[in-house]
Amino acid sequence: MDTRSGLTRLTNTSNGSGSGECSQNDCPNVYRTGQATFVIQGAASSAFVPPDGEGLVEIPESVLREAVRALGW
Repeated sequence: MDTRSGLTRLTNTSNGSGSGECSQNDCPNVYRTGQATFVIQGAASSAFVPPDGEGLVEIPESVLREAVRALGW
């Protein structure tokens, strides 16, 4: 079962558009959920220790810009 079901991928889409940061499903990406939230996939960051149950990821600016374009903002 794909754990990404229910998510809309906003970056590095299969239509050839994308930030060019990677060509597989491995990094970095922005997804929209059905609950008006976002899931960010990227390299783990160690900038600080987040609270239990939370994590930090670091993604390039180009990926966030691509997600904004995908949403039409």
